[in-house]
Amino acid sequence: MSELDIRVVPYDSPVARELVDAALADLAQRYGGGGDETPVAATEFEPPAGAFLVAYLDEVPVGCAGWRTHDGAGDVAELKRMYVSPVARGRGVARQVLSAVEDSAREYGRRRLILECGDRQPEAIALYQGSGYQRIPDFGYYRNEPGVLSFGRAL
Repeated sequence: MSELDIRVVPYDSPVARELVDAALADLAQRYGGGGDETPVAATEFEPPAGAFLVAYLDEVPVGCAGWRTHDGAGDVAELKRMYVSPVARGRGVARQVLSAVEDSAREYGRRRLILECGDRQPEAIALYQGSGYQRIPDFGYYRNEPGVLSFGRAL
C-alpha cells in the first residue's frame, strides 16, 4: 500500500470541507435529503473538545473523520463525518482513520467513543463491529428514526 499520513486539520479548512461535502453527498445518495442534518459546528472539533483528521494517500486527501465531546460529558467522544473516497476504499484506510480518531480522543481524556449511522451503510457497520463496537441505545439527532444504528466502545 502507498504511504498513508493522517493529520489533524481544522474542520472548516478547504480540504476538510471538500471531504465532508463528499461524505454528505454519499449519505444523500443512500438516504436522500442533505445526507445528515445533524447540527455540527467547526468549533466542536477544536482541541481539547474534539479534533478533525484527514487521511492523505501519497499526499492526496482520501478520507476523514472527527470526534467531538458528547453532550458535555468530558469522557465521551462522538465520531462524526467518517468518510473514505471511493478511490481509496478497500485499502484499510477507514480502519486506520478510525484508529487515529480513537487515539486522538484517548489523548484528550475520552474513555468511550460512540457513533450513529444508518442501516444503509453496510461497509461502516462492518468496520465498526469488526473494530469492537457494540450496539448501544440510540442517541443524537436521528435517535427516533427508523434504520438508525448506534454503536459504542470503551477506549
